[in-house]
Amino acid sequence: MNFIPTHKILLKTAVLLAGSAFSTVSFAHSAGATLGADGKKASATALAAITCFDDGNGRPEGLFTQIKDMSDPVPGLLINIQLYKGLQAVSITDTVSGDADYSEGIQLNGGPGVYQMIVNKTDVGPKRFDVIWHCMTEDHTHTGTDITVRQFQ
Repeated sequence: MNFIPTHKILLKTAVLLAGSAFSTVSFAHSAGATLGADGKKASATALAAITCFDDGNGRPEGLFTQIKDMSDPVPGLLINIQLYKGLQAVSITDTVSGDADYSEGIQLNGGPGVYQMIVNKTDVGPKRFDVIWHCMTEDHTHTGTDITVRQFQ
């Protein structure tokens, strides 16, 4: 029998709930999980594909995101997020471990289509995080946003 690790189930559940709950009720999308839940590996990576489309609110200009470290402070253990589409990429690190504040926001302006979002940590130990993502029009109006989790390890 193959068992799915609990953290994968939790992330997929959070993503499904966030997508279904927020897509019709509000314009915010967020989900959280823990990278490296066993605490043994320095590397752990999550990958998601986010599709930006015109849902009637306008043509997407880009994808906006922020990340928040929700773990206890550990020197040298930080959380990063990268966005890329085509030949463009941007990234941000929540530079204060365990402060429970979101990083500065970043936006990658690649128009409509599929963006890749990568979340990774910098050292050994579990890293609990929350991420926010929004597809935005040129006038900063939220528009169509779908997410598919591709990898969580």
